[in-house]
Amino acid sequence: MKARLFSLLTRLLARSWRVHLDGELPTAPCIVVFWHGEMLPVLATFGPLHSIVLVSPSQDGRILQQLLRDWGHTIVEGSSSRGGKEALEQLVALAPENIILITPDGPRGPAHRAKPGAVIAAQRSGVPIVHVRMRATGVHTFARSWDRFQLPLPFARITLHMSPPVVLDPHVSQQETEAEIRRMDERLHTLGAVTC
Repeated sequence: MKARLFSLLTRLLARSWRVHLDGELPTAPCIVVFWHGEMLPVLATFGPLHSIVLVSPSQDGRILQQLLRDWGHTIVEGSSSRGGKEALEQLVALAPENIILITPDGPRGPAHRAKPGAVIAAQRSGVPIVHVRMRATGVHTFARSWDRFQLPLPFARITLHMSPPVVLDPHVSQQETEAEIRRMDERLHTLGAVTC
């Protein structure tokens, strides 16, 4: 009941948002990365593409799953701390034919610091990474939440900044993989910063 109510209220709220895309929604298989605290407008926008979303097997994650299904997403359960290896294997298998959504700082943070999963999945599957940032006017930030979760208010003006697809070399050393994780982190920090 709680999950259904959350889904209904969030979907009603999202219908009032005025979303502008800076860049193009991907149409080919890729891995889309965005910060955990900025997830709602991204998930709403990518719903019609029937994306696959990596969701934590936590209580909060299970509440979110109802909303994701109502928006048209498919769910893979797993996180860096629970079921991560199995989830990564699923994502690698699914990525060549799907759009995968991952919050690289989830599910517990630290906020805005990327973990390796998205980069490793992109390298192993051979699909590019698309970086997305959400910037909004008319947003409530939950300052005490670990991710400083941002909830756009009714009729908020939202811009989703999307990078071009970034292709990764699958045949690299561990050091280069770690460097690519840092580059992903930097791209997310700077994306859209000048124009907002």
